Amino acid sequence: MLAVTGLSAAYSGIKALRSASLTVREGEFVALIGPNGAGKSTLLNCLSGVVRPTGGSIRFMGEELVGVAPWHVSRKGLLQVPEGRQVLPNLSVRENLTLGATALSGRASTYTLERIHALFPILSERRKQRAGSLSGGQQQMLAIGRALMGAPRLLLLDEPSLGLAPVIVLQVFEALRALNAQGLTILLVEQNARQALLATDRAYVIEQGRVVHEGRSEDLASDPAILAHYLGQGAKGE
Repeated sequence: MLAVTGLSAAYSGIKALRSASLTVREGEFVALIGPNGAGKSTLLNCLSGVVRPTGGSIRFMGEELVGVAPWHVSRKGLLQVPEGRQVLPNLSVRENLTLGATALSGRASTYTLERIHALFPILSERRKQRAGSLSGGQQQMLAIGRALMGAPRLLLLDEPSLGLAPVIVLQVFEALRALNAQGLTILLVEQNARQALLATDRAYVIEQGRVVHEGRSEDLASDPAILAHYLGQGAKGE
């Protein structure tokens, strides 16, 4: 579904991505983990068209996306839930969700308001409430629901656990696993490496703009080098 090859990007002359490559197959749940400043968010922003790469290729459903405007990218079914959620605070929960459907551009969607409410019941309860008055966890659910309203073929998530209480993190990841089980393809950027590896099929590790490890998530979660550098543990068994 997605093939990223030799992707490079820079901000003010500073290289954020250095020839990064990855693939996502239809139906997969894939994680991209790594330390702060590694280039994780930059990679997602390149995929969604927010940042223009300085080199490399992004092919989605066989079509090249480098140079395609963000609104056209979203209408092709590649939708991003941004870091920090970025809900529209002065609009109601329902209005935020309804705006997500503008990405459809004539495409059919099975993600109705009723289905979003079933996934996140609190959004139904708070549907008339201003989005800016929701808790952080509720805003994260709203941001995911808003993206789903646009009928994603591939859902990009940037740090969905950021700033959330552990119990809410578990609820969010439970919802993501349910969506994937229903057939939604997901690419997850997450600094909570342990939770990301528990939830996903495969994972890539990025460091200083380069992909330095890749493999099945369960294998990476038990790899001594990954344990030591990304999960805050010593060698396996310690």
